[in-house]
Amino acid sequence: MKYPNGQRKTHAPIQRSRQKKADFSNRGMTLEEDINQTNQAYLREGKAVIHKKPTPVQIVDVDFPKRSAAVIREAYFKQASTTDYNGIYKGSYIDFEAKETKNKTSFPLSNIHDHQVQHMKQIVEHGGICFILIRFSLLEETFFFAAEKLFPYWERQTKGGRKSIPYKDIQQEGHFIPFKFHIRVDYLSVIDEMYL
Repeated sequence: MKYPNGQRKTHAPIQRSRQKKADFSNRGMTLEEDINQTNQAYLREGKAVIHKKPTPVQIVDVDFPKRSAAVIREAYFKQASTTDYNGIYKGSYIDFEAKETKNKTSFPLSNIHDHQVQHMKQIVEHGGICFILIRFSLLEETFFFAAEKLFPYWERQTKGGRKSIPYKDIQQEGHFIPFKFHIRVDYLSVIDEMYL
């Protein structure tokens, strides 16, 4: 068949492919995206006010080719960041870190930094609720792990002990958070059970 421009339309050969079964297990979301969606849902429902902390950056060099197109050429972190999220829930201060690992058998403590652990200790000492949300991405499981449970593992590894938390320990000492559609990582339900 010829079209008005004089070119002939060729059809690509029809390729038959096996219909793939829908797979909802890998939702394509990172833990951080899931937490941000969860926090937005909490805010909309008036349950809690919890936000991701901005990372303080010192801008050193900016290129201004035109006013609307400024490009940052060089920047440095002003200080080491503490934890990822903080806010308030039922009058309690909430502060937590979110970490993902592809490891199936343990959570590497190298994912956390000493200054973060020191910050968590200060939060706990002042009566705040502090924890880590740990996602085992290949297992598609997310756990709430209280900071108080983390500290002994941290101290042990600083004294030459194991440099990770075994998965089975996280299962036993942490709280599994099932994925939900509306509130993806409902960590407030764990806080209600454990603290309030």
